[in-house]
Amino acid sequence: MSFPDPSPRAVYAAEVESLAGRVRDALMGAPAPAGPARHVEEAEDPKAALAAVRVLGPDVFAPALLAGVPFGPADCEAVTESFRVFPPGPDDTAEAVWRDHATAVLLTRHGGDPVASGGPPVARPLERWRPWTSWLAGLSPLALPGVNGPLPRPDLRAAQALAMGTTRALLRRDHPTAARLARWAAFAHGQGASPPLDLDAVLDHVDLHGGTARTALDTAVARRLAAGAERRTA
Repeated sequence: MSFPDPSPRAVYAAEVESLAGRVRDALMGAPAPAGPARHVEEAEDPKAALAAVRVLGPDVFAPALLAGVPFGPADCEAVTESFRVFPPGPDDTAEAVWRDHATAVLLTRHGGDPVASGGPPVARPLERWRPWTSWLAGLSPLALPGVNGPLPRPDLRAAQALAMGTTRALLRRDHPTAARLARWAAFAHGQGASPPLDLDAVLDHVDLHGGTARTALDTAVARRLAAGAERRTA
């Protein structure tokens, strides 16, 4: 019996999961190189692998920012190539523009050539917590140290909103959103605004039920952010 070839969408989604798993493994101390260059080099479909680099955006730098894993010239070239093959478009969402801007800044910071990405949009003010946390969940790749993202100086009100959004996502069994907001909660904790949330319990629950490499990457980043915050306050 013959089976149809997977759709391009399925191939691209599989590459995102594969790269997310590599990045997470690097955060967890895996010895194998996990940068985007190796991912593209080993991929059966290099174009799909470059698409995965674009989708993860700032997260491809997470091992370098959080665990000191080298991000070499070949990795920079892979990120640059991903922008060439999949350039930003005029109809991109604000979330995509935010991610592209952060990726471009991190690329330059690590010695790569500048890429055109535009500036970040204006951050959305916290008025009602539900739409605000939903918007912030889409920007979880920006919850990294040294990234000028939409939550530069979280305050108590933002921390409470993140706790409510995370709890709501857990109650709805929306584990990807819970992981993304828990990541922001860990980031806020590192900035001195601790959400009223048992972060360890949340991350343990999501790791048990999350099911995807990308969600596992969010929880791994959250754990690293939380551990860094604890070391600074010890």
